[in-house]
Amino acid sequence: MERLVFSVNGNLVKLEVEPFETLLNVLRRRLFLTGAKNGCGEGECGACTVLLDEVPVRSCILPALKAYGREVTTIEGLARPGALHPLQTAFIRHGAIQCGFCTPGMILAAKGLLNTNLHPLEGDIKKYLKGNLCRCTGYRSIIEAVQEAARMMRGESVSV
Repeated sequence: MERLVFSVNGNLVKLEVEPFETLLNVLRRRLFLTGAKNGCGEGECGACTVLLDEVPVRSCILPALKAYGREVTTIEGLARPGALHPLQTAFIRHGAIQCGFCTPGMILAAKGLLNTNLHPLEGDIKKYLKGNLCRCTGYRSIIEAVQEAARMMRGESVSV
């Protein structure tokens, strides 16, 4: 066992982990943060996406010890008290949630894009989200939701 010290959603966490234990396992089974899903266990579907120092990563293949001294953000930590994040609001408004299995990973991947580009073109969004699979929405509503969230984050008004 090795010592892991890191921040999850702004809270300092200290625990012992196996050297081979994945970040997804630590989040779901040890910290009971179940927003990140195990869709494939191979880093292909994106359902396990979380932010590591604000950059999207596949937590199902990332050794937990790689998070040592770093900040992990899960879907549970994205909203602020009393207010959803603009991505969460836009995904709901555009019906980009369907069954919901991929939604947390999709939102966090989109957050990674908007962290670096608040003016993404449709092609930028498609390229950035290509590793996040959704079997329900057809992606159009997801793209529209990301575009709307970008407008919200830029301080522009959006029609309801």
